[in-house]
Amino acid sequence: MSAPKTVTVTDADARKVAFGAFVGTALEWYDFFLYGSAASLVFSKLFFTSQNAVVALAGAFASFAVGFAARPLGAVIFGHLGDRIGRRRCLIITVTMIGVVTGVIGLLPTYFDIGVAAPILLTLLRLLQGVAVGGEWGGAVTLAVEHAPIERRGRYAAMPQIGSPIGTLLSSGALLAVQLMPQDAIDSWGWRLPFLAAFPLLYIALWLRRRVEESPLFERLLEEDEVASAPVRDVLTKAFPQLVVGAGAAFLGIGGFYLATTFVLAYGTKTLGMSSSLMLNATLAAGALEIGVLVVGGRLAERFGAARITIVGGVISALVAFPMFWMIDTKSAAAVVIGVALGVACLSIPYAVIGPLLADLFPARLRYSGLALSSNIAGVVSGFVPLAATGLLAAGGGKSWGPALLLVAIALITAVSGALAPRLSLSRDRVVAQ
Repeated sequence: MSAPKTVTVTDADARKVAFGAFVGTALEWYDFFLYGSAASLVFSKLFFTSQNAVVALAGAFASFAVGFAARPLGAVIFGHLGDRIGRRRCLIITVTMIGVVTGVIGLLPTYFDIGVAAPILLTLLRLLQGVAVGGEWGGAVTLAVEHAPIERRGRYAAMPQIGSPIGTLLSSGALLAVQLMPQDAIDSWGWRLPFLAAFPLLYIALWLRRRVEESPLFERLLEEDEVASAPVRDVLTKAFPQLVVGAGAAFLGIGGFYLATTFVLAYGTKTLGMSSSLMLNATLAAGALEIGVLVVGGRLAERFGAARITIVGGVISALVAFPMFWMIDTKSAAAVVIGVALGVACLSIPYAVIGPLLADLFPARLRYSGLALSSNIAGVVSGFVPLAATGLLAAGGGKSWGPALLLVAIALITAVSGALAPRLSLSRDRVVAQ
């Protein structure tokens, strides 16, 4: 590994980079969560039609999972490029791909227009979206961390994470607005509007991303000719334990989130018969609460360390898994909103600090690849979480104990990974304030 490096940054630069990273990840999560919600509410009817509603929903969730399955490919491609040619260039490419693909989904003809070609095209676009997302988050967090003074790394590294609830709020709000339309209008053209909104959002994200400077640590590596020639290979051969622990630490924030949102949205509407408006409102409440959790979590990481916060968040999430589903099962509007918001808030505690936790596991020359691969290994498994939860629900006769138990298992994996992370840290870089 390379020798320790120290670079000096300003708080103004750190804030600008963190905000640019936040906007890009907000678009990423807007697009990804929008697809997941649409898979529950729209795609199962318009693209994956079947006489059996469960089969149609499973087909929609399978296409949802494809995006996650493609993410490791994006992690390999953009991880390699990010550690070879720079973080900033790759992030401009990834955010462009995400925005364009999402907008094009809004232009697709449905199964009733072109038959089986419709779900095929939708799945292919989801595949491209997954490749782009595979390189987005790791690069955004790497850039934010490497511009942040080490004593304030928690707050700046949490900024890309805040893109998740903002994206959730935007996508849920857009779908909620669409739900006010007549059902015929929704099925014919209304569902397309939130996807087409990705085009103007992309313009804003690109404008901000182009104003961001390259990582000072990466520029130092270039100056000293210490850029890794094969960073992905080096991560797999020299930092494999760190990779596994990093994936485990990220699992709750990704897989748990999709269980508590995408799956719960389908569970509430299809199994319990509640209105989609109620479930979307619960998601909106959860997203608003999550913002505060992420801000506080980033500050707590600076005081107590990211690993401790990860352990606490994992344990708390395991404890509230069953109560969350019990509240949803009551079908009481207030209890449903509180249950979803509580579950998302708890699993957001380790998600708030996953940036600095993973950044400490890998040295600067391998960091983009390490973060991208770790988060996307977790992402691959997470993509199948709604499908697995649906299977457990069916096996349990429609009872929620199976999905709740799955959430407990995911939470404990993250807690254990948080405990192991400090022992495996390979980072020796130091970023100080000017």
